[in-house]
Amino acid sequence: MNQYFEEAKQATRNIVSLNNETINLVLRSLADALVNNTDFILTENKKDLDKMPQTDPKYDRLQLTAERIKAIADDVRNVVTLINPLGNVIQDRTLPNNLNIKKVRVPLGVVGVIYEARPNVTVDVFALCFKTGNVAILKGGSDAEFSNLAICKVIHEVLEKHQINKNVLTLLPADRSATEALLNAVGFVDVLIPRGSQSLINYVRQNSKIPVIETGAGIVHTFFDASANLEKGQQIITNAKTRRVSVCNALDCALIHEDRKADIPALLSHLAAKEVALYADEISYAVLKGNYPNSLLHQAKPEHFGTEFLSLKLAVKVVKDIHEALDHIATYSSKHSEAIISEDAGNIALFLNQVDAAAVYANVSTAFTDGAQFGLGAEIGISTQKLHARGPMALEELTSYKWLVTGDGQVRN
Repeated sequence: MNQYFEEAKQATRNIVSLNNETINLVLRSLADALVNNTDFILTENKKDLDKMPQTDPKYDRLQLTAERIKAIADDVRNVVTLINPLGNVIQDRTLPNNLNIKKVRVPLGVVGVIYEARPNVTVDVFALCFKTGNVAILKGGSDAEFSNLAICKVIHEVLEKHQINKNVLTLLPADRSATEALLNAVGFVDVLIPRGSQSLINYVRQNSKIPVIETGAGIVHTFFDASANLEKGQQIITNAKTRRVSVCNALDCALIHEDRKADIPALLSHLAAKEVALYADEISYAVLKGNYPNSLLHQAKPEHFGTEFLSLKLAVKVVKDIHEALDHIATYSSKHSEAIISEDAGNIALFLNQVDAAAVYANVSTAFTDGAQFGLGAEIGISTQKLHARGPMALEELTSYKWLVTGDGQVRN
């Protein structure tokens, strides 16, 4: 794989010479090309879909439609409208010895991304990396091989049309050996970002010799407090669970204050119509028995708490107060997105202050943890760690900085 890595490293010198006008022109051209090549992309996507059972939780993430391709193209256009952080002066000062020191934003360099059955990531990563002067090396999963190849073909055609080195985007072969090579590409790749299941993220973190930014896995909770508005709770929980079940901000566990246990059937009633299977603790199971479809109601086992379902499944637990809810979240959270539904200002403040997660919500669906929804354009991932970046990662998070020091012959004593 070294030829791929060497060509990508060399391309960093080409991409940093592009001005913002050229970058935006290419991205607008790409958005148009994606829409114009919808039939081709969908044909290749179907080859991947035909290899995967529709019951697989990854099927929804893998599936492309004309509407989804249009939305991906719209995200690229959003990136065009965003202010490019490259070259921004973070600090500028002159020392007593007349040395001028500036701290200026620069690209990370070569960004490697390992991801699973998510062909939209191919476009998102390229658009954000290209905008910020980064070269992207992608390692997609075999589940999305045809889809990723098709999208990269469209991107390379756009790059060649504008006479730009196509090595600013590299798609590695889908086999496992490419992953191992990327994990060991010291001297070529500056940072590695895994996007996918917790097992993928753990594997990359444990085996990479390249600095890693962890993204993805979301074990998401929503706490329905004693003072919570029932109608508001119905809407938030239903949206967080069912809007799109295969995404990392989808709800996995509803925690309900014991003072509101009588409201549990009403609170979760809309989920039955969506055929959501509930895994309820002893108290909530007793309340739901006879008030929720028997075929969808199950008694929770320990393993149902702390699970990212990525499907129409939800764990339900009754807690005695906000403190037990906070303890439960601290134990099982992946530090992605957590929410409280409450009308108690004190409890809301306590929850927002104490929950350790990238995004913490009050009276809002966790479905909003998304770069576009946060006004960042497309996203390269949701970072669940604390160093360098946290939460939706977009343009600014794909930059580092360097110090520019200018003087007039000064020497140090």
